[in-house]
Amino acid sequence: MPQSRHRRRSAARRSARRVPPISARPNRSRIRRWLYLLASALIAVLVIAGFALGGIPLGGGGNAQQGQASEPVAGIGQSVDKPDDRTHFAAEFTITDINEDGYTTTPPTSGRHWPQWASCGFYRDGIAPGTAQLADEVIVHNMEHGNIVVSYNLADQAQVDALEDAFSDIGQSNQWGVARHYDQIPAGTVALTTWGVIDQWNVTDDGINKDRIERFFEAYSGRLGPEFPNGSPCTIGGSMRP
Repeated sequence: MPQSRHRRRSAARRSARRVPPISARPNRSRIRRWLYLLASALIAVLVIAGFALGGIPLGGGGNAQQGQASEPVAGIGQSVDKPDDRTHFAAEFTITDINEDGYTTTPPTSGRHWPQWASCGFYRDGIAPGTAQLADEVIVHNMEHGNIVVSYNLADQAQVDALEDAFSDIGQSNQWGVARHYDQIPAGTVALTTWGVIDQWNVTDDGINKDRIERFFEAYSGRLGPEFPNGSPCTIGGSMRP
């Protein structure tokens, strides 16, 4: 017996209730697009957070080229005693506020220091306008990471230029080296330091001596700093820039 018009309309209404309209069905393409946008936003947040933390290297030296020595080498600098205390203190104080005797060597090779460290580079205080002498409390932190610090007290512009050329020609210097003007050593002196090792000379007697600087870098770059077992390059430091 054929259905009445009333029954056909009732059946149509029940069927419509079972099947959602097209606009209510999930759009897989739209869902994928929103998931992609969400993932991209999350990655951007993580990158920004990394920069906000100062780009601090968390895993050590990575692929940075390192030196060959795991301890001081005879004939490449002089080994000096290292204090056990290498903790940080606030930058509003100096080392003599914390320890009236200051550091054990001049320039220093270890000890307590500020939380900040310097980026790699050649700093020219008193010669290039707008630069500042890097404080001991900063560069000691660099050495704790296995960096090499070249301190110089040279008044002759030609000597400073020659030292910068020698420094820049050394392959490891752009990852492990900080050079700074330093008036606490005698005039005409260049000093090389890393954690627990020092080497210094007067350029009147021995010249700039690029070979001596290079041997120091080849031996100790990234090797003697106690904070990271594989060193931590100075390619990203604190707020200071050369």
